[in-house]
Amino acid sequence: MTVRAGKMGRVARTGPRTPDDKESDKAGRQQLDRILASSTFRQVDRLKRFLSFIVTEALEGRGDQLKEYVIGVQVFGKDASFDPRADPIVRVQARRLRARLVRYYREEGGADPVVIDLPKGGYAPIFKSRDHAVIGGRSIGAALAGQNTIAVLPFSDHSATRDLDYFCQGLRQEVIHRLAKLEALRVLALPSRDSPSQSEQDDVRHVAMLLTGGVRKAGDQLRVTIHLIDNATASYLWSESIDGRPDDVFGAQEAVADAVVRKLEPRLLDSGQRRGTRRPAENLAARNLYLQGRYHLNQRTDESLHKAVDFFEKAIVEDAQFALAHSGLADAHSLLAHYGVRQPALAWARAASSAASAVMLDGDSAEAHTSLAHVKATQDWDWHGAEREFQLAIGLNPSYATAHHWYAMSCLVPMGRLDEALEQMRLAQSLDPVSSIVARDVALILAYRRDYEAALEQCDHTIELNPHFSPAYWALGVIQEQRKDLDEALAAFQRAIDLSPHSPRMHAALGRTRALAGKTSLALASLRKLEAMAKQRYVSPFEFAAVRFAMGQTDMGFRALKKACEDRAFDVLALKVDPRFEPLKADRRFEDTLRAIGL
Repeated sequence: MTVRAGKMGRVARTGPRTPDDKESDKAGRQQLDRILASSTFRQVDRLKRFLSFIVTEALEGRGDQLKEYVIGVQVFGKDASFDPRADPIVRVQARRLRARLVRYYREEGGADPVVIDLPKGGYAPIFKSRDHAVIGGRSIGAALAGQNTIAVLPFSDHSATRDLDYFCQGLRQEVIHRLAKLEALRVLALPSRDSPSQSEQDDVRHVAMLLTGGVRKAGDQLRVTIHLIDNATASYLWSESIDGRPDDVFGAQEAVADAVVRKLEPRLLDSGQRRGTRRPAENLAARNLYLQGRYHLNQRTDESLHKAVDFFEKAIVEDAQFALAHSGLADAHSLLAHYGVRQPALAWARAASSAASAVMLDGDSAEAHTSLAHVKATQDWDWHGAEREFQLAIGLNPSYATAHHWYAMSCLVPMGRLDEALEQMRLAQSLDPVSSIVARDVALILAYRRDYEAALEQCDHTIELNPHFSPAYWALGVIQEQRKDLDEALAAFQRAIDLSPHSPRMHAALGRTRALAGKTSLALASLRKLEAMAKQRYVSPFEFAAVRFAMGQTDMGFRALKKACEDRAFDVLALKVDPRFEPLKADRRFEDTLRAIGL
């Protein structure tokens, strides 16, 4: 059997262009201009180029040529050797564009006469007129209520001898049989005849999707073409052709049904909701404890991280099979190590075992796979394994912001893939616009890209979002340090200490900037503060290394950095791109450190 994918997007025109076609094209171009001029798209030049290209191509009748390779070369400036399988830039940007379009129509374009949409799975846009607000006499609310409904229409016999009616009827029955097993989908019951009654035609107008197709025969080969159509817009969502043999009727029919189910099931079902894998009734007490744990986890303070552990452990006591609680516990232990709150050796084992438990309990959980990916990246330094796991998590739930966030910070940033990291962070921010840590990490990636003005603006946004979030002031200090505005950097670090007085990271940052400012005695005071703290709690060797390097004590700095690598300190992951360590790159020991990390 051979399977060939067909084009996606707006239904292709047939015959000569009519005045209505020209008017539709004009409306599409006007809508494109409206979107490109909006504040939502004002500072995203690459997405504007992307949208402009695909809309123009579609309106010119070349929507079937919108493939990853073409877009990569024409929009993103890739050369002729561009391989979409190895470089996912088009897929990543397409996800960003979809999210940006949703935001535009939510915030600015709610009253626009035309909706430009980019369906998942392809790059040809579709155009929806607001005239479709009433469909077949129903309100738009009723239309949305039926979005998980489908009608399987009779397949057409296009063979020369018209002798495949038996195959077409059997094919339709096989597809209906398979679709009826999907609990999240309602399949409209229609008779087998080709000419439905008026009432049956009315019923068909009320479903969200239509499945139709035809069968052709050439010699000893059958070709089945299937189309999935958005009933509201008369747009093709998907098309595919499958080849089989007339002497294997059941095999050919089952292959078509398999293809349809594979395409529809991910659209309809959330992870864990497929037939046979439905979770037992949720323990609401465990869920409540889990949500409280996530809240404290997002605060990123010493105290809040300990509270997060407590809440996740209580959730597991309440329901030992609750995969999300195990995932949360893994994340909490990881962050206790990352923020230097707990010695990594004590945290890693718990993080790894909790992540493994989460995946074992629910293999379809994006949260569980994100936790495991994070462990692979930060504990094992298994960059490719971590990337596969992150991509699996995102595939399971593209709306899980933490998957995009941690994919960027603990996988793409260490590998120096900053453009992709920024794209992932922007996507995470669009999914969780009130997250302080996501906003802060967008600023860090901008700083890693040496775009300090944009990073400074993003820091200001983060502080506006949460004026009491100490990591934002830490990032502000790092950025001001690189801008050579050391007084502002010192003020930012001091504010961070005021908010988190027991954080070694904040005291080390202040000591480092004091050294750079020539305030040696004050820098030594910060160093003594760190040493005193280390007698009472764990202090990452990375903090000592940062201060020593700023004081010109390079040998002592590298010794501390080596110990930080042995401890698997999270901060060493950004060494390759962190501008604070740019002066060390000529030192062979720096290259040795990167090599030890696998970078």
